[in-house]
Amino acid sequence: MATANMLWKSAKILSIPVPIASNGRWGRIGCTFRIHQFEGSFFSNSLRSTCSSSSANSVWKGKEYLILSDEELMRQCEMDTFKASGPGGQHRNKRESAVRLKHIPTGITAQAVEDRSQHKNRASALARLRAQLALKVRNPVDLEDYSPPPELLQILPLKSTIRPPGCGPQIGPNNSKFLPGMQALLDLIYTLDGSISDTAKYIGLTTGAVSRLILSDDSLRMAVNDIRISKGMKPLK
Repeated sequence: MATANMLWKSAKILSIPVPIASNGRWGRIGCTFRIHQFEGSFFSNSLRSTCSSSSANSVWKGKEYLILSDEELMRQCEMDTFKASGPGGQHRNKRESAVRLKHIPTGITAQAVEDRSQHKNRASALARLRAQLALKVRNPVDLEDYSPPPELLQILPLKSTIRPPGCGPQIGPNNSKFLPGMQALLDLIYTLDGSISDTAKYIGLTTGAVSRLILSDDSLRMAVNDIRISKGMKPLK
């Protein structure tokens, strides 16, 4: 079995600019960190990360990719354009309007080809990239005195025993705010080795309610099943 030190030495070293705010003014700092690819997922951790700035110290975590603006996220990507097959006749797509994005820190890719507008395809590819980051980038979870983050509470059913009354209505898969909650749920499931029953205990739901939440979104279901299969467990159906 690989030791923590072995995993650390094999990790990919990355240096990226991180946006920060200080005294109402925006600036950028250089942040060096290592990211591991493990069992099909990416694990971003803050151990031995080094950041230097005259105004702030920042630790880069995977979940922070989701709160970047479109412009900030694009600065972390490589963009390729290409021709994609489309409808025939005079409306055939003859320009390189299809867009493929590659997120440099993680290597995750997403593309869009369905529109004849490169601008619209770029926006669609970026939205898909955000979803892939939520599905594939795992963040460490401390189970001691665990308290679900607000983004996870928002996607839980109202019947959850730990959901505060002022949390508002449950957010569904069609809401853009579902992605951070989905990522937080996957982080917890991954930390609990894919156990749905153990996950249910931490978020105040029955095992059946957690299963229904997972099955409400196909991409979430597939991500959970990838985790469970990697842990030697049966997939949810």
